[in-house]
Amino acid sequence: MPSHDTPLIALIAIGFVLAFGFGMIAHRLRVSPLVGYLLAGIVIGPSTPGWVADQPLAAELAEIGVILLMFAVGLHLSVKDLLAVRAIAIPGAIVQIAVATALGMGLAWEMGWTLVNGFVFGLALSVASTAVLLRALQERHILDTDRGHIAVGWLIVEDLAMVLTLVLLPTINRATSGDSVPMSEIVLAISITLAKVCAFVAIMLVAGRRAVPWIMHHAAHTGSRELFRLAVYAVALGIAYGASALFGVSFALGAFFAGMVLAESKLAHRATEEAMPLRDAFAVLFFVSVGMLLHPEIFWSDPWAVLATVAIIVIGKSVASVLIVRAFGYPWGTGLTISASLAQIGEFSFILASLGVSLNMLPDKGRDLLLAGSIVSILLNPFIFALVERRRNQILSAVPRASARAAPSPPEVAPSMTGMIDHDVVVGYGRVGSLVGAALLASGRSVLVFEERAAAIEAARTDGAEVVPGNASDPLTLEAANLPAARRLFVTIEEPFEAGTLIQSARAANPRLTIIARAHSDAAITHLTSMGATITVMGEREIARCMLEHAAANEG
Repeated sequence: MPSHDTPLIALIAIGFVLAFGFGMIAHRLRVSPLVGYLLAGIVIGPSTPGWVADQPLAAELAEIGVILLMFAVGLHLSVKDLLAVRAIAIPGAIVQIAVATALGMGLAWEMGWTLVNGFVFGLALSVASTAVLLRALQERHILDTDRGHIAVGWLIVEDLAMVLTLVLLPTINRATSGDSVPMSEIVLAISITLAKVCAFVAIMLVAGRRAVPWIMHHAAHTGSRELFRLAVYAVALGIAYGASALFGVSFALGAFFAGMVLAESKLAHRATEEAMPLRDAFAVLFFVSVGMLLHPEIFWSDPWAVLATVAIIVIGKSVASVLIVRAFGYPWGTGLTISASLAQIGEFSFILASLGVSLNMLPDKGRDLLLAGSIVSILLNPFIFALVERRRNQILSAVPRASARAAPSPPEVAPSMTGMIDHDVVVGYGRVGSLVGAALLASGRSVLVFEERAAAIEAARTDGAEVVPGNASDPLTLEAANLPAARRLFVTIEEPFEAGTLIQSARAANPRLTIIARAHSDAAITHLTSMGATITVMGEREIARCMLEHAAANEG
């Protein structure tokens, strides 16, 4: 007779069942399913009656979700994409960490904690959750935009800062507890950590660039989908674990670089599709595990401290992020997206809080406040994102030309207007846009392309198109297309709100322009049509139509 003492199976089974049930209820109430997943975690956590799941197991399963999420992000980003945003991501993340840490220290001082308590508390408030940020970007189809690249780059810098913090915290604890710690020891600890990170990155960019695509190539040529899928998981999880065990790098960062080196392979898109089901399943367990950590009594024992903590996460970090992004010359819309992306905390905050408590550098109440702040900020994040994206689109559509010229996005010089007439304009040169553009060019048409990614810009120019680098949703950038003289506009970007704003501006510039837009749902079709699209194409419908046409032709 099989044993019923199976905590892993129980956690996965009960966790998925409750997450599905509460997720469906949340969906029916028109709120994010994340709310349901968090509630499922609270139900099976130690703070509620009934069966209690194994928390350490839940944390490890959640880490798998984060690994696969970061692996998928790496598949979308090239080294060029990451380096392109370093000028804003590195100083931006550092300044934002400093501001959030200072705000946390201020709250800790008000509660009578020590300076060290406040420092650890503030640091834990400063770092955003990988899982929450990536899910928000993917749901809104902005991961591959300039805004998405900045947010991911910012996140990578935060992760590296937290890796250094975890290494240095025991040394800082010794120094602040009265032990004499020579400066050379601190410098040595930082140097060793940085050397390990640099060694890992170098190995991945030199050896990994050859080894990972080679492994995937041979797995694909076996003809077995099962082996190819296994190769995807082996690369993602194996490199993530090796990065942590051998180099002290976080699992998430290791998986990100694994994805990034695989992104240069022709099999990257297929790898993304194979990783998606397991990624989404374990991402759900991440939110369940967060819900399990909550101690609800903190809400009524010290509500003002909880409110202040949430305010630092949601308001303090957001305001700082917007101001930093604006200080670098980016438009308000980009600043709002970055601020919404970072207005939450997650897995690194819990790790830092647990280490702080074990070293007696953070009181238990600090960990409870961080957990409460995490739960509330994750619950609020979908609503904040929706509000921010709506406001961003209003700004893009309502900004007068004068103010648009006063605060252009980098590059600061506005693109010059094309001399083309009777031309076609293609927005986005990804999988769909590149096929449209190449076909138009092959037929002898004059084509102008809007694109932000360096690799896609190079591909469009190689094909023979004129390219305007930048976001076509920016009214000033869109002027370069000379839409009053254009024949057709092809909007191939995935994000419906951004596409809608662009279509509205294009229709205002040329009421007779034929606008053909891409959509992924019936709601998107309705939205884009209402904004002025002439024709809206949904992939699934076109596939079905072509299949039926071929079937009818063969019957004849």
